[in-house]
Amino acid sequence: MDVTFPIKQIVNGDGDLVDASYKDKLTKDFVTKVYQKMLFARMFDRKCVNLQRQGRIGTYVPFEGQEAAQVGSAMALSDDDWMFPTYRDHGATLTFGHSMRNVLMYWNGRYEGVLPPKGKNIFPPAVPIASQLLHATGAAWAEKKKGTDRVAMAYFGDGATSEGDFHEGLNFASVFQAPVIFFNQNNGFAISVPTARQMHSKTIAQKALAYDMDGVRIDGNDFFAVYFTALDAVEKARNGDGPTLIEAVTWRYGAHTTSDDPSKYRDQTENDVRRETSDPVTRIERFMKASGMWDEALDELEKKASEEIEAAVGEMEKAAPAELNHLFDYVFETSPWPIREQKDHYLKSRGVNA
Repeated sequence: MDVTFPIKQIVNGDGDLVDASYKDKLTKDFVTKVYQKMLFARMFDRKCVNLQRQGRIGTYVPFEGQEAAQVGSAMALSDDDWMFPTYRDHGATLTFGHSMRNVLMYWNGRYEGVLPPKGKNIFPPAVPIASQLLHATGAAWAEKKKGTDRVAMAYFGDGATSEGDFHEGLNFASVFQAPVIFFNQNNGFAISVPTARQMHSKTIAQKALAYDMDGVRIDGNDFFAVYFTALDAVEKARNGDGPTLIEAVTWRYGAHTTSDDPSKYRDQTENDVRRETSDPVTRIERFMKASGMWDEALDELEKKASEEIEAAVGEMEKAAPAELNHLFDYVFETSPWPIREQKDHYLKSRGVNA
């Protein structure tokens, strides 16, 4: 299956263009925009880890190392398409137009954090593993029945392929030819379980065969391979030609969450090797310098990104305290009696009238 589903690559870890058929598409303006978004995503992720360590937000789920997979796939969508992220895909949601303030609010335990900007179809981050694949399939099918050309993209990790929801989502999408893209980020570990221990399949892409849909395997650290593959899948779905399963082979440097210790189950020296040979952000920088696209103005991008991130952090920290009612009011549309009793008891214990 490694032969049937080879890993597609356009620019390698050294920044060399290995597929010349894309040369004319890699203009300076486009690549500069890509680098800006990738750098921003990395800086945002690092800032959030620091905020968690300082006690300014709660448990955080980092994604450093997966910027190309997230930014590249998100850029392939149109503004009114649907995005169904996991708890780790804030790099994708920010690229797609989510409010940075609200993403930060989410990690601060606020319900506002799941609210996207008006007009953006971004589903709340899915914490249950693989449940969002069913939601994405349903939204895509609904759009098809309404006669629109909107598509849905569902994100998930390698561990999600062991869940029943994964198979149900792909099967339903296949049967009804729903315009949905199943975007897998395979970083080799489902929390502490290596891929080889949670599936016997050689690849995740080959699982598409069971549902008679296209399956593609790509270098998930190569932005260009991600973007153009995702773009092809999006246009295919938009044209009514069915769903696609994309396996982006990548590597995450950090822990599963800030509560995790990856040194317990994987060799952390692998990070040093990966940063040198396949880092997604460094790869873009190397490509730009080798192609004569780098100029001094790019050195200012980091300062600009830092200012934007700090401003959003300030907005998050200046927000009014969360109301106690929020703990109870957003669980059910109509609260059943146990929730009402809990709310009443909780508020009275704090001297607040229900």
